[in-house]
Amino acid sequence: MLAAVILSGGASSRMGSPKALLPYQGRPFLEHLLEITTRPEIGARKVVLGANAESIAKAIPLKANEMVINPQWEQGQLSSIQAAVRKLPAGTDGMLLCLIDHPLISSALVSELIERFYKSRKSIALPVYEGRRGHPVIFSASLYPELLRAPPETGARAVVWAHAEDVEEVRTNEEGCVLNLNDPATLNRAIGGES
Repeated sequence: MLAAVILSGGASSRMGSPKALLPYQGRPFLEHLLEITTRPEIGARKVVLGANAESIAKAIPLKANEMVINPQWEQGQLSSIQAAVRKLPAGTDGMLLCLIDHPLISSALVSELIERFYKSRKSIALPVYEGRRGHPVIFSASLYPELLRAPPETGARAVVWAHAEDVEEVRTNEEGCVLNLNDPATLNRAIGGES
């Protein structure tokens, strides 16, 4: 069983409003990510909230045990990953780590990542679009201690670099896995002005 972790703890300052609530195909980013991480292989889900926790929790129906509030969200993404890891139930094989500013991914990509993670038995699985690594990333449970000790300046990337030989790269034609939607101009280009 995997856990799905959706990071939505940042202030969204460049975007001007919480990224979790931005519309994509008629519904919020977070709702889309919740839907594509609802699968039989995923037995637990954690949504890490920080800066806009109250407005997001009001707008999106989350179960109490799905929410993780990160009081240290200002310390950056790694602090949210660590907050989630500390709240994961015992016995997970790994976690599928999704970023709220990389919402343009499909359930087919999630499905393929999960399949390749289990088949390859490698400790990390991630998508690659035109030679660029993207998100979401699956980390094996064996790496949780390293994620908890990772240096703040490089974060989870340090764990990926430390296991360069143990990464399963899943080639995809989904550009969304490398699109970081963190400002209005990037968002408009990516979704072609749809609301």
